[in-house]
Amino acid sequence: MPHVTSADGTTIAYETHGTGPALICVDGAMCYRGFGSMHPLAELLKDRYAVYLFDRRGRGESGNTLPYAPEREVEDIAALLEAAGGEAYLYGISSGAALALRAASALPGIKKLALYEAPFVVDTTETAMAPDFRARMEAAIAAGRPGVAVKMFMARVRVPWFGILMMRLMPVWKQMKAVGVTLPHDIEIVEAYQRQQPLTGTEWASATMPALVMGGGKSPTWMQNAQKAIAAVLPDATHKTLPGQTHMIKFDALAPALREFF
Repeated sequence: MPHVTSADGTTIAYETHGTGPALICVDGAMCYRGFGSMHPLAELLKDRYAVYLFDRRGRGESGNTLPYAPEREVEDIAALLEAAGGEAYLYGISSGAALALRAASALPGIKKLALYEAPFVVDTTETAMAPDFRARMEAAIAAGRPGVAVKMFMARVRVPWFGILMMRLMPVWKQMKAVGVTLPHDIEIVEAYQRQQPLTGTEWASATMPALVMGGGKSPTWMQNAQKAIAAVLPDATHKTLPGQTHMIKFDALAPALREFF
């Protein structure tokens, strides 16, 4: 399996699909190449792009050098960018979209940026994240209870209690607990933007490449408002609503939008 070595020595596993301009895809919370749904998207895009899928640090076959910081994940993307020849399109979903924003603001060579539903809370249409949320999650993981961290995350993203109960009874729960130890990483990336505060965008001012900020037409109001707010503060962004879609995007709806933009 191909891999790159990040700036701190961490090995990041990846794979490519197709040929053409490089397109690096950034997964959201708990997803990686072996547990998630990026592969169907790659299948729909590989006729036009060299699609890079990778395991974010701490997931799948990638390493997890400590201490963690979001900047280390930006360095991981920088290593992939170098492997891709120094230039690439960048796509991120959910907390991966928030990470992609950081990377686009820090790294040269990103030609265009596409985001789907970065989970920011920019007004009072959704509750703010509790100030101690990440600390409680980290404490549960340190105590050897990653399942508690997964339940906390699921409750935060509005999975009904009976849905969480059903997941705990399914074989997939073991996989979710295994990757759940990385949930504090995602929380650290997004927590500053889940405080019911308007975005200033100052930290993304250097992301001057063309950007596409997408949301689902059936997603809740707070999520739709957040995508409009992100597009409004980026230097060169377009907002697009994908009719009939939710946070669990169908890739046959997403792929045409990415093709058109890139």
